[in-house]
Amino acid sequence: MIDAVTDSGPDTISALAALVADGDVVVLSGAGLSTESGIPDYRGPSGATRRSAPMTYQTFTGDPGARRRYWARSHLGWRTVARARANAGHHAVAQLQRLGLLRGIVTQNVDGLHQAAGARDVIELHGSLGRVVCLHCGDLLSRDELDLRLRQANPRFDARIVGVNADGDVDLRDGDVERFRMVDCQVCPGGTLKPDVVFFGETVPADRVQASFSLVERARLLLVLGSSLTVMSGRRFVLRAAKLGIPVAIVNQGATRGDRYAALTVDGPLGSVLTELVRRVDPPATASAVAGPAGAAR
Repeated sequence: MIDAVTDSGPDTISALAALVADGDVVVLSGAGLSTESGIPDYRGPSGATRRSAPMTYQTFTGDPGARRRYWARSHLGWRTVARARANAGHHAVAQLQRLGLLRGIVTQNVDGLHQAAGARDVIELHGSLGRVVCLHCGDLLSRDELDLRLRQANPRFDARIVGVNADGDVDLRDGDVERFRMVDCQVCPGGTLKPDVVFFGETVPADRVQASFSLVERARLLLVLGSSLTVMSGRRFVLRAAKLGIPVAIVNQGATRGDRYAALTVDGPLGSVLTELVRRVDPPATASAVAGPAGAAR
């Protein structure tokens, strides 16, 4: 067992590389992995300026006014997510997978950036902002398709964005929200559309949870990347690993609620830490192989 360390110096990264190099690693990623792509997190420095509380499932389904407010904010916020590009941390994770060192990837993020970097078979614990579901008939459509419909319904909606949030919405003035026109399901007219993500107060689908537990239980190492582990949705996997005696390593900027269970903690920028990790487990790898082609589209 390696004593927990809270820096990103060469000795610490060497210790991390020694843990990862033997393979069978399961990655659990959180919002902190995507901050270098310009997407704010929930509880770190980039999430500190949020003016409004995240939407809950109960409010979204039970309050038409709140639903309009969400879609007005999310309509503009989606553009930030859609423009985001996978960063060096995402590319490093994909490279670790190509090297055969990962048993699986579980992400709490809803931005699709793991897949944009080339990762495969990612369990999206909380769903994806790139999809929209009808709560009445279950029809799925792409967010790009809905974006086009909303643009057509709101050709002059040019509200001033007050702030961008981690869950793909923005803060707007109340007067701007009142001007926004929603659209409904085209398969069952009147059906309520919702991003295919797990809202606060909503239950993560049982099959995703079980698939994630199965990966963790067969892992040799659980590697947590960019998650504060504040909510049980992610922390439960750390608890399960600890109960089974599976080592846990955490790379994050700042302390987490899982640090007490970690064999190793690394406090530092995820892009640079993970790029260096790949270099150490795969010496021939070049920076370009990890960072991906310049200007690559999602």
